[in-house]
Amino acid sequence: MRRMLSLAAILCAVATTAPGVLLAQKGAPAQATYVSVADVQATVNRPTQAGVNPQPNIRVVDAGGYNVAVGALHRPETPPGVAAVHYKVTEIYHVIDGAATLVTGGTMVNSKPRPPEDVSVRLEDGPGASGTAIQGGATQQIKAGDVVVIPAGVPHWFSKIDGSITYLVVRVDPNRLLPVK
Repeated sequence: MRRMLSLAAILCAVATTAPGVLLAQKGAPAQATYVSVADVQATVNRPTQAGVNPQPNIRVVDAGGYNVAVGALHRPETPPGVAAVHYKVTEIYHVIDGAATLVTGGTMVNSKPRPPEDVSVRLEDGPGASGTAIQGGATQQIKAGDVVVIPAGVPHWFSKIDGSITYLVVRVDPNRLLPVK
């Protein structure tokens, strides 16, 4: 778990500094935001059904020019998840436990835009669409310790979950769509 939080701190630090720039940016926050292992565990330990959307972020912080959200999810093998695409928010997954087959890219099947008033759009990952599957995407087996970066606009879907999967998600929100909390 410490390794997971260290990785999250590194990802946030990389996301908040331009290449080769180590000095504070004008308008950037003057302090770091801490997400404790207890915060992560409390989110992960919600009842199994709570691991499907909506999945509120643990924290959303103003990183000086854009927002960064940190969340944690536990997804059971069933019910099957939906395919998703987030038009404006990039996601970074760090798998804590379990394994799954992740499909990225391609074309979503039965794609339907999510309404702007939807909780997941307002509080979780911004505007996007959901579907029932993905055709023609790249398939990757992921397991504990793996990290996946899913740029905004890339469809993604767990086509199979092996028992369950628990992962930390860092969301980079350059348009500041997600409310700071």
